[in-house]
Amino acid sequence: MNIVVFTGAGISAEAGISTFRGSDGLWEKYRIEDVATPQAWKKNPKLVLDFYNQRRKQVIETTPTKAHYQLAELQKLYPSTFIITQNIDDLHERAGSNVVHLHGEIRKARSTADDSLIVDIEGWRLDLGDLCPLGSQLRPHVVWFGEDVPLMETAIDIASKADIFLVIGTSLLVYPAASLLYYVPAHAEKWIIDPNAENMHVPGFKKISQSASIGVKTWKNLMKL
Repeated sequence: MNIVVFTGAGISAEAGISTFRGSDGLWEKYRIEDVATPQAWKKNPKLVLDFYNQRRKQVIETTPTKAHYQLAELQKLYPSTFIITQNIDDLHERAGSNVVHLHGEIRKARSTADDSLIVDIEGWRLDLGDLCPLGSQLRPHVVWFGEDVPLMETAIDIASKADIFLVIGTSLLVYPAASLLYYVPAHAEKWIIDPNAENMHVPGFKKISQSASIGVKTWKNLMKL
């Protein structure tokens, strides 16, 4: 039995990490074009680095939620459990899960000369003048708007083999990530956990309109897992 869990900002919002799209989200304070595009990086790399430094600092000061730990436990009990996330924080890993990050990882940096050269960031700062082993400036290891999603094919392959597909805390508005739903087999049992689940148009999905931590517990009880 392959269980596939697809998580978004909602699962980390409970930990206090600001979301991008909420009314109090990060995009209320910044223009996407100024901090999260290749063009922004070329125009003002210091602003981009400062933006992600603040995000990284917040992540480091945050701890995983009950939902993160519940999913880590699920993965231990059922080895064929795969977690795919749109989140760039490391809360899943710190709870004990193995994860596929579609949009990169905030606590890593990569070379601007070689995309495959990825390094861990010590602490929360990444500044101009921080160079990769090749001598090029390091940039945040995140997928910006307008860039390809390198692990999308991996995620599609995982989703296409799901017997159970669980969505947690995502608006399903960000593409291509949201297109994963189209690759889930027809026979799979499909669930969505989100406080606004009842208002989301997701045909074929059973809905649990609760926060992630409460909803995962409810789901596990319903599934007898």
